[in-house]
Amino acid sequence: MKPTIAIVAGGYSSEYVVSLKSARGIWSFIDKDRYNVYIAMITREKWVVQQENRPDIPIDKNDFSFIFNGQRTVVDFAYITIHGAPGENGQLQGYFDMLGIPHSCCGVLAASLTFNKYYCNNYVKSFGVQTAPSILLRKGETITPEEIIAGLGLPLFIKPSDGGSSFGTTKVTSPEQIQPAIEAALQEGNEAIMECFMPGTEVTCGCYKVQGEITVLPITEVVSKNEFFDYDAKYNPNSSEEITPARISNELTAEIQQLTAQIYDKIGAKGIIRVDYIISPAGEVRMLEINTTPGMTATSFIPQQIRAAGLNITEVLTEIIEENIHGNRY
Repeated sequence: MKPTIAIVAGGYSSEYVVSLKSARGIWSFIDKDRYNVYIAMITREKWVVQQENRPDIPIDKNDFSFIFNGQRTVVDFAYITIHGAPGENGQLQGYFDMLGIPHSCCGVLAASLTFNKYYCNNYVKSFGVQTAPSILLRKGETITPEEIIAGLGLPLFIKPSDGGSSFGTTKVTSPEQIQPAIEAALQEGNEAIMECFMPGTEVTCGCYKVQGEITVLPITEVVSKNEFFDYDAKYNPNSSEEITPARISNELTAEIQQLTAQIYDKIGAKGIIRVDYIISPAGEVRMLEINTTPGMTATSFIPQQIRAAGLNITEVLTEIIEENIHGNRY
């Protein structure tokens, strides 16, 4: 009997649309000859399994099962592709852990840590990773533009500390832009992070681990045609150029790949992650953020990098799924 895989998509944030695209990508990648694959949609209003041209099937939250063709179907593995709450911040990971359902993502601690950009950046600094100087602002707190500029200078970025896909992110170039940028960030989350602008070349590197062996993927260079790598640049192919492998030296490539593997282990990651960096004009590597549930559309960074590595994404996902379901016995 084929194992049942649920691709868990949707979520509670503005990244809902991005999650749907990733779910369709993962659906196309997973081996349907080997697995029964369903897309499970989670919103604040309902948890359902989607069926093409047929009514949605309610999910029983007590055990994440559902009734299909008159029979109760139990999920053997959950592939989490919710970008934002509750799939990227540890909530869904804790739920599946309590039910004993294997899943694609890291555990509660790593997910919640990496979801909060401010705390994550300060954690990775503890083992020598360079990040941008930053200031955290929670809802209800106040700070003057003068204080922010004194600490970070101009230009600077203001974004949600607990959001993604560049929703609510503003590149600020003048003092009068600061308050509207803070308000935009706090519409997406409960905290805003203000970061010093770091000029340089933006790159991103994915990796995953199976059977104790880490595979670090080729690095992608990101060239945005917009003011920065915003939502439009991320999801409009005409607004950015993504070059894999990146046009950087072998030495920098090795440094970034080694750093990505180190970060993977230090945060206790699982499955596929992606780490974004800026390479300064002087050649210094600084981390931007860690994505523990990276985008998985056909044109997303991870599928690009897997192809560039000469790997087959269906086989990669099979390895990850099988290890989680059966351990090292497959």
